[in-house]
Amino acid sequence: MENNKNELIKLLKDNQVVKYGKFTLSSGKESDYYVDMKRAITNPIILSKVAEIISKKIDTQKIDRIAGPALGAIPIVTAVSIESTIPMLMIRKSKKDYGTSELIEGDLQNGDRVIVLEDVTTTGNSLIKAVKAVISNGGIVEKAYVIVDRNEGAIANLKNEGVALEPIVSVNDFI
Repeated sequence: MENNKNELIKLLKDNQVVKYGKFTLSSGKESDYYVDMKRAITNPIILSKVAEIISKKIDTQKIDRIAGPALGAIPIVTAVSIESTIPMLMIRKSKKDYGTSELIEGDLQNGDRVIVLEDVTTTGNSLIKAVKAVISNGGIVEKAYVIVDRNEGAIANLKNEGVALEPIVSVNDFI
């Protein structure tokens, strides 16, 4: 498993996923580096490696759904769903006011055990919203995974919500 992690770190570095400069993050914080996960999750080789790593961590007998918030997590959720053959859910940022008006797209049944995925976390706010959406719609969140954690509170903030967050890699693996 450590070998896979090292391969992923090399892929992320080779594809210049971490950029340096002045950036404003989605949390509103200023940072001198940016983790450009959209660059990573649009690369099929990186996406395949991520799906392989996460799928090996999941007990397919104990998980009913793989979920993640739009937009960044959806390619990851899709890849892990295909690799693990576990059905997926897409969590919108907000309910749409047309069509089915669902916050969660996919077949979430009451009591389904769910893994929630995210591309990158700083404070974990978008992941927490996704977790709360799953719970408020009858799902049980077993665990959350993130490809890159910036080590700025997401793990503790998810723990406060009763959910363990496991980063695949930390920003410390790059910097």
